Amino acid sequence: MAAFERILYEVEEGVAVITLNRPEKRNALDDRTIAELHEAFAVAGSDDDTRVVLLRGAGPAFCAGADLAQLERIAAGAGPLENLDDAAALGDLLVRMRRLSKPIIAAVHGQAFAGGAGLATACDLVVASDDAEFGYPEVHLGFVPAMVMALLRRVCGEKVAFELVARGDRIGAEEARRIGLVNRIFAAPTFHDDARAYARELASRSPSALRLIKRLFYGIDGASFEEAIARGAEVNVLARTTEDTREGVRRFLARRSRA
Repeated sequence: MAAFERILYEVEEGVAVITLNRPEKRNALDDRTIAELHEAFAVAGSDDDTRVVLLRGAGPAFCAGADLAQLERIAAGAGPLENLDDAAALGDLLVRMRRLSKPIIAAVHGQAFAGGAGLATACDLVVASDDAEFGYPEVHLGFVPAMVMALLRRVCGEKVAFELVARGDRIGAEEARRIGLVNRIFAAPTFHDDARAYARELASRSPSALRLIKRLFYGIDGASFEEAIARGAEVNVLARTTEDTREGVRRFLARRSRA
């Protein structure tokens, strides 16, 4: 496994826990952090012992967004192609997260702003502390949350997504859940334990079913109704041939025969 400087990586009970570990910078995303996240997701994807990934932040915040000091240096001292490479690194990370065969859960406490909110949005599931705050405030800097729009408009719809990025307001955990950004809210004092328990519970589900669910769920994005049904039929056939399904059916029939 690669040696990490900006993140922590551990696996417990089928869950790969990736922790952003720049608490003094509120876990701001610099090029090194993004590169290490690429590596960590690659490790999780290839590890048979990992069924679910939990992404969290060390210290008082999940992630405050891009490292603005680095962004200023690159914007001022590099040309268009260098700036494009820098932006593409984050874009490629969001794509990698979508393509990872295993579910990714964001555990958001404190602040998740700008690129940090985008990172959470890119996860398949989001659990939040009841004191968490989300926001896409780039507009206040004359900047644009450009890549996350591809995700945000799918998650909460056009009108809500446009307002979030055009106004740049902060919203709390309850509002984030209301508009579809958050799945579950846990109390702050026990948040990290509850988030890990949530991830472990998901990891107890059939690994082959979880992989097929994620593959189909995003694979039908943009497909017509007929295409989505056809792809669903194909995955249905694949699922029938897995040992997890065969064993699950056997267990169910055995329980029913004993009832």
